[in-house]
Amino acid sequence: MDETANILEKAGWALTGYHEEMRNYNLESQRFPGLSAKVFHEKDIPIQVSVGNYDLGICGLDWVEELLVKYPSSAMVKLRNLGCGEGSLYVVASQSKGESSLEELQRGKVTIRIASEYPNLAEAYALKMRLRRFSIFPLWGAAEVYPPENAELALIPGERDEPRFNHELVVVGHVLDVNACLIANRDSWEKKDLGEILASIGDGLSAGGKSSPGVAAASAWDKLSKVQLQQKSPVTGINQSSTAAEGIVRLALPDGHQQKPTLRLLNKAGLKIDDYPSASGDRRPVLGFSGVTVKVIRPQDMPLQVANGNFDLAITGRDWLAEHRCRFLSSPVEELLNLKFGRVKLVAVVSHDLPVDDIDGLKQLYKERAVPIRIASEYFNLADRYARDNHLGMYRVIPTWGASEAFLPDDADLLIENTETGTTIARHNLKIIDTLFQSTACLIGNQESTVDSTKEEKIKSITETLRSAV
Repeated sequence: MDETANILEKAGWALTGYHEEMRNYNLESQRFPGLSAKVFHEKDIPIQVSVGNYDLGICGLDWVEELLVKYPSSAMVKLRNLGCGEGSLYVVASQSKGESSLEELQRGKVTIRIASEYPNLAEAYALKMRLRRFSIFPLWGAAEVYPPENAELALIPGERDEPRFNHELVVVGHVLDVNACLIANRDSWEKKDLGEILASIGDGLSAGGKSSPGVAAASAWDKLSKVQLQQKSPVTGINQSSTAAEGIVRLALPDGHQQKPTLRLLNKAGLKIDDYPSASGDRRPVLGFSGVTVKVIRPQDMPLQVANGNFDLAITGRDWLAEHRCRFLSSPVEELLNLKFGRVKLVAVVSHDLPVDDIDGLKQLYKERAVPIRIASEYFNLADRYARDNHLGMYRVIPTWGASEAFLPDDADLLIENTETGTTIARHNLKIIDTLFQSTACLIGNQESTVDSTKEEKIKSITETLRSAV
């Protein structure tokens, strides 16, 4: 954000309020009367530009290629490298098992598991390297902590020239060099007069820098071999990790804002844990409970990873458990204990200017308009079920990756979002028209783990210890 704001300031766009403490996702240019801007999560920008909701976008080349490798005919033009945000994407493995190359990994491995928040690029890499059998674990983040116990490989970002990673990770492959870039919708590029706006960015970039229009228009992955490889579902058919010691219970704890209440719960339960939250970014704290190992991952990823057998227990939100169960009806994940913190409501939200007060009013309004209702949400499976349960008629779900309030009202009509107090929703001129359910943090487990004779007693002991604290 800081580097982009600096470029746009030098370009003279005069976009007021674009900074870390911003309270409004909608921005207006004081220099160009016809130019308005909106702030999105970076991963959403290539999609929004490709579908034509926006003429121009600024984002990392990694997210551009993540879209193009799966949808190479997307209506997007890569215009120029903006000379900032440099880095690379690497495939890494753990040195702890003595396997530091793809050849070593493939010896004796039935399935090579690759964890990444770039699942399309990860699959393309596996196809390019002709891995005999592989499985992709799509994540919201923290992929670097998965090898070696929960994945053989991870595709993660790092520094451009001399990447340094924690957790004894070693680079086994280079995927892509990354930089911030300016992209355009193809139709807008061909039909709209964008010359003055684009020239202002060119003038604002430092002379002699990496600002020349040299970003290739074709995807770096266009020529990948279309090898058909047999793969397994990310939930069913995955081999359990052979690296997990027998009887060891694997516990996942949340990162982000849920770390402090989780720590309070552990302390109240008398469970000592070292380096959580970690000042150094370490995601492998030590829990004072014999026979239990801990990793810190995203709460959004926990239900799927518990279902895969990568973890026996996890502390996540009931909202993410419900999202998981909407997609995988026969998932082996179960809630073991309501932890009663992290209380939020999952709500249906519309623009405050929309003349409706409830979901029935919204349904009637769009029935009269005879156009599909656009539903934006990070909970895209829950959003889909909500639309079907409420018989919304024609609709389409727009998956988002954060900053979802920005989608209303221009790019979506309905938002399924979580809120603690409703303050953020009201600040963005939005209103709640329905409440789906209330969510709290919960302890989840894999049904197979809870009946495993070597783990059952430890799992019961952890559950009861936390229950006493709750």
